[in-house]
Amino acid sequence: MRKATKQRQTLETAIDVTLNLDDASSVSIETGVGFFDHMLTLFASHGRFSLEVKATGDLHIDSHHTVEDVGIVIGQLFKEAIGDKVGINRYGTAYVPMDEALGFVSLDISGRPYLVLDADFTTQTLGNFDTELVREFLQAFMVHAGITLHARVLYGINTHHKIEAIFKALGQALAQAIAINPNIKGVNSTKGLLE
Repeated sequence: MRKATKQRQTLETAIDVTLNLDDASSVSIETGVGFFDHMLTLFASHGRFSLEVKATGDLHIDSHHTVEDVGIVIGQLFKEAIGDKVGINRYGTAYVPMDEALGFVSLDISGRPYLVLDADFTTQTLGNFDTELVREFLQAFMVHAGITLHARVLYGINTHHKIEAIFKALGQALAQAIAINPNIKGVNSTKGLLE
């Protein structure tokens, strides 16, 4: 099975994450940031992978360090669990409607991290989650996973719905990209490697 576990501790956060790309039976998220927990649960559920996160951070300051550091660890675990990338589709794209909002994600597990995020969040906070941290999470995740990631909210009104559409679409796009395709021999690249 493609799985990995990591603990990361700094002066700002303590994080313990387990990821299993081939088993969707366990999703448990505890970061102290309720809205973020909700988004990570949706991300894993729609990605059809197991994700267990326990994180404590300096939430008396704000949720920035916790969200960013969780993104770093999840990205590192994705890179480790995918391994040599042999047989994976590599690419994934998903559109997800969430009531009045429509989210889009397209990604490439290329080894070349790059983020394009086109989204406008008119509400600044949802609980103790600063909505600008959507970018911080995606940036941390894609850099450490080695993923080219394009995410966009095509339209919408409610900020919760916009962000939820992105996290669900990210999960679905990843599910496509990490799937093993029996028609792919080696890695899905004319170069013969993905790094």
